[in-house]
Amino acid sequence: MSKSFMHSLIPLPKTYRKGEGKFLWKSSLSISVERGGESDSDPSHLLSGWLTRRRSDLTCEIVSGVSDIQFACSSELKDEAYRIDITPDQIKITGGPSGWVRGAAALTMLLESDGWPACQVEDEPQFAWRGMHLDVSRHFYSIRFVKRLIDLIALHRMNTFHWHLTDDQGWRIAIDAFPQLAQISAWRDRDGESYGGFYTAEDVKEILAYAEERKIQVVPEIEMPGHALAALSAFPDLSCTGGHFRVSNTCGIFDDVYCAGKESTFAFLEKVLSEVCSLFPGPYIHVGGDECPKTRWKSCPDCQNRMREQGLKNENELQSWFVSRMGRFLQSHGKRMIGWDEILEGGLPPTAVVMSWQGIQGGVEAARLGHDVIMSPTSHCYFDYRQSTEPEEPGNLGIIPLETVYGYDPVPKELDAEAASRVLGVQANIWTERMPTWKLLEYMTLPRLCALAEVAWVPSEDKCWDGFQSRLDHHLHFLKEMGYTYRHPLRAKREFPL
Repeated sequence: MSKSFMHSLIPLPKTYRKGEGKFLWKSSLSISVERGGESDSDPSHLLSGWLTRRRSDLTCEIVSGVSDIQFACSSELKDEAYRIDITPDQIKITGGPSGWVRGAAALTMLLESDGWPACQVEDEPQFAWRGMHLDVSRHFYSIRFVKRLIDLIALHRMNTFHWHLTDDQGWRIAIDAFPQLAQISAWRDRDGESYGGFYTAEDVKEILAYAEERKIQVVPEIEMPGHALAALSAFPDLSCTGGHFRVSNTCGIFDDVYCAGKESTFAFLEKVLSEVCSLFPGPYIHVGGDECPKTRWKSCPDCQNRMREQGLKNENELQSWFVSRMGRFLQSHGKRMIGWDEILEGGLPPTAVVMSWQGIQGGVEAARLGHDVIMSPTSHCYFDYRQSTEPEEPGNLGIIPLETVYGYDPVPKELDAEAASRVLGVQANIWTERMPTWKLLEYMTLPRLCALAEVAWVPSEDKCWDGFQSRLDHHLHFLKEMGYTYRHPLRAKREFPL
């Protein structure tokens, strides 16, 4: 592959054929979309925005008919597949609506100082799920930053934004049926001041429209039965003890969780999820299911009575019953439940998806049981972990260097072909306990997200660490031009953003 063409493109495309000459730089470019088929998708404004964000001296005009850059329809290419044809006279991006966006992202990266080299690129992803998770409970982030992150995801040809909206430290989505969640559960004490925030339904719709333009699916997460202190601070009767609770201003795993024995718990959660299902059009709802202590359940008369009624042997089976009940509710609303791998502790609805974070064994077990799986182990995919052993390096717990992320293969070798086919893909998770600013969050994310994007897009046998490093050196200039904050992997002295 030509270095002049491939210098900054991440992820690596499937095929590239070099042409003759170059489409030379123009200060003004025209963009058009070929109309055909049933789709009314129009990526021209998206491409224009990305190109002018990279080059402030560029202007783009949206036209009909002949243009410098044309989006052409194809019913033959797969959903996210695309083809780019660049000649000295014109640039054409061929695909369907999602393929157009992936091609627009690639074309934006490939812009050189004097234009684009003549070539043909044919490309498609390895995995259907290529995700990024953002925790907005521990620290709250503005709509503007959420959009900025969605752009970053889309530019790297990823396709899923996992939005962690509730936890012990804050409830971040307004629910019409329960205004107390925005009034009480969204706020906590921080050094004597109130800290927090929440997204209104209109905010969510704005984010969803922004993501849809970039063909990014948004998956909301409403935590249960644990990580519930924020909700319990407004509704203490949903606990086993009745409270008093406050939204936590510290991190950890707390004993007070939703009571599994009270019908009022399920009435509350079903109303919440009904609104969430109506608001989010995608097929998936994440219910958490992780890190749920059983301390309160063991001494709760309501929980113990529930166990007797259902013939459950222990509190682990009670959690399984809880999660399965919510899974059936979501299924009745046309949604598929996703949960962290703890939801495997008992039976699950057949449509449930398991997100494997505690290593790979949860994913292996789930795939063998016939469940779809998303791999997101702490060993490779937790971007709140430190990026190096440097004493000043920010982050939590362990260390995940760039090379470790790049070396990950999401399909466990223990799986046979049938079980391996259930691995939907891979996801990066970022937990924000120690990330009070968006600049620090970007620093923790980049360039590790670049590596994971290639893991998700490129077959394992086609990856090359040396080649990735060579492209990354140029790709960092692209990130700088787009205004992102990143950790330079080769710089001896670093400046850590606040």
